[in-house]
Amino acid sequence: MEKVNCLIIGSGPAGFTAAIYAARAGLTPVMYQGNQPGGQLTITNDVENYPGYPEGIKGPMMMMDLQKQAERFGTQVRPGLATKVDFAMHEGGVHKIWIDDEILIETQAVIIATGATAKWLGLESEKRLENNGVSACAVCDGFFFKGMDVAVVGAGDTACEEASYLSKLCKKVYLIVRRDEMRASLIMQKRVEHTANIEILWNTVTEDILGVEEVEGARLKNNKTGEISEIKVQGFFVAIGHEPNTKIFKGQLDTDQNGYIETIKGSTKTNLPGVFACGDAQDHVYRQAVTAAGTGCMAALDAERYLSSIES
Repeated sequence: MEKVNCLIIGSGPAGFTAAIYAARAGLTPVMYQGNQPGGQLTITNDVENYPGYPEGIKGPMMMMDLQKQAERFGTQVRPGLATKVDFAMHEGGVHKIWIDDEILIETQAVIIATGATAKWLGLESEKRLENNGVSACAVCDGFFFKGMDVAVVGAGDTACEEASYLSKLCKKVYLIVRRDEMRASLIMQKRVEHTANIEILWNTVTEDILGVEEVEGARLKNNKTGEISEIKVQGFFVAIGHEPNTKIFKGQLDTDQNGYIETIKGSTKTNLPGVFACGDAQDHVYRQAVTAAGTGCMAALDAERYLSSIES
């Protein structure tokens, strides 16, 4: 068992920004990186929309920079996955967290930055061509396909939003919908239906994404007629949702119906004192590196104020 002043769970932009602020505030934070050190940006080739990098930067290099900055101020960055938590407020306001089912950490302040994971179709070609034309974020990668033809898979608000966003950049957008109706809100459905360069392909599933080194098209199947067809696209966007990495907190922290941790408006405070959440684990709307970093800053400031209040 080890006692630490401030524990950060997760190591994406939110976690590292929290670490930088917490370390500079003298909280001597300890970070456990989780099962994907550096978060989703470590599997992102080019990051061009994060302030301060006028020429863009590779995702893994950006996360290495953030880690170096956090460590420079004294953050202990450790490998390990949080596998169990007990936020029952033990004597002295202590929370208990187990790492890899073996190491017990006790702390009064926990910052959760476990992020979220994009849902995928499960195609081999999808995995092979990820970051080479296949993406789960139109806002992140849409600019690379300016003037080209692209496809979006999904039927919810996210898919409609991504298709609408891409329609302003791309020559043509195919919206691939598995059924003969969408789950999206009526206003979002009308928006895509009335956008001239968006073509909705109803009752359609993706059989394969075509291309060897980059996306060249997609093979589709009409699930009512069985007809196989192909479309030529240079970008393929999967917009079937994300899953927050918050399962171990279920039953202890308040979450919405999709598992995102609920925080008190205008803060990163959860329903439990001393437990704070930032980044994609609590943000199902924006899901950007820069917004994650912003909430990471907030979480560190909230944690510092909380620790000061219980010491005084």
